[in-house]
Amino acid sequence: MAVRNGSDPSALYARTINPQFVRMLRVLGFDRTWVRGGNEYLYDSAGERFLDLLGGFGMYALGRNDPGIRAALVEALERETPGSLQLGVSELPGLLAQELLARAPASLGRVLFTSSGTESVEAALKISRAATGRSRVLSAEDAFHGLTLGSLSANGCEDFTGPFGPLLPGFDRVPFNDLDALERALQGEDVALFLVEPVQGKGVHLPDRGYLEGAQELCRRYGTLFGVDEVQTGFGRTGTLFASEHWGLEPDVMPVAKALSGGYVPSGACLFRAKVFDRVFDSMEHAVRHGSTFAPNDLAMAAGLATLRELDERRLVERSRVLGERLLELTRPLEERYEVVADVRGLGMMWAIEFSEPKHGRTSWRLLEKTQPGLFAQLVIGPLFHEHRILTQVAGHKLNVLKILPPFTIAEAEIERFAEALDTVIAHAARIPSAFAKTALRASAHLLR
Repeated sequence: MAVRNGSDPSALYARTINPQFVRMLRVLGFDRTWVRGGNEYLYDSAGERFLDLLGGFGMYALGRNDPGIRAALVEALERETPGSLQLGVSELPGLLAQELLARAPASLGRVLFTSSGTESVEAALKISRAATGRSRVLSAEDAFHGLTLGSLSANGCEDFTGPFGPLLPGFDRVPFNDLDALERALQGEDVALFLVEPVQGKGVHLPDRGYLEGAQELCRRYGTLFGVDEVQTGFGRTGTLFASEHWGLEPDVMPVAKALSGGYVPSGACLFRAKVFDRVFDSMEHAVRHGSTFAPNDLAMAAGLATLRELDERRLVERSRVLGERLLELTRPLEERYEVVADVRGLGMMWAIEFSEPKHGRTSWRLLEKTQPGLFAQLVIGPLFHEHRILTQVAGHKLNVLKILPPFTIAEAEIERFAEALDTVIAHAARIPSAFAKTALRASAHLLR
């Protein structure tokens, strides 16, 4: 790599890529120069170590720079594999597809490789429409399915969709956890696909008892394909290899990505029921109706195979479940301890805490919310980062929800340290809400300037 000594990565990024992103980092105080990552830790240029609970938005399920995956990539490079043949096939894609299907719900029988989660969703949309002869697509309100135009059209978040309209026609949304609304939308028998996250990533919203099973049954009744978006929840994130296993689901379509890459190589896939896939790829003439230049490339396939091997050999999916239970055990008491904590929820290593207006200190809370909705959560992640060296995230724009996606390889002691730090930060906010309000006003004024 050509790295110039003494160069300022933030200045270069601002000059050549996105100056507003760099500006935002500086306002939040997150403008560190990161020089190294290892497992659950990030290291900055000053030599300070930070606990990374953001996890690349779920990409680093096995931590950063996992040596087993790195060794598999080095081996693939040294073997000088043929790479993407385009008009030909190599060994690694078939091997990874075989391993994915062996672990996925039994309803799925074909794999189409992609380079990202949004590309996997695009494949789901296109092929579902072609296979059914229908054009409508349903998704859930507050859903997140990606940022390319098709997947964006299925998103339920105005902050992402608003600036880019008009979006694609034929896309509608129904409330999450509302089977009656779903059935009304399906009754016209013109919906190709209902696409739903088993656990909504934006806010970590869990399904009500019977919701996903009921949605699957309604889709069968009205001839709609049932799609489960496992881009974020897949590969152990919720304590089972795929979140679908919690509810015994048998989807027709299942996009995956993120953790499949091992954090090294852009990678994704969309798994299909064989009869759905074969309706579209139904002849030699139609053998290349959909594809992607960089998928399946041999490095991505090697990373995927190594990721599955590491998950199996190190029993990391089980570890995700156990650590997730421990995390809830440590943090659920915060609901009783602090009025400002409305809910603590999670499944496996997918966890969130939601804040809401307390009975005492309403004036300060409302001042914060008037300044900027969701500002309280922002003011929690700040002290976690600056005072406790813990990187977390707000679950969505204008949401008072703090979310973490830790690697499954994290030490239990670090889970305990996070819980203690969170308790300390919330206690500080509860004791001096007026000080928090003043801090919020200063931060907001700085941001607006």
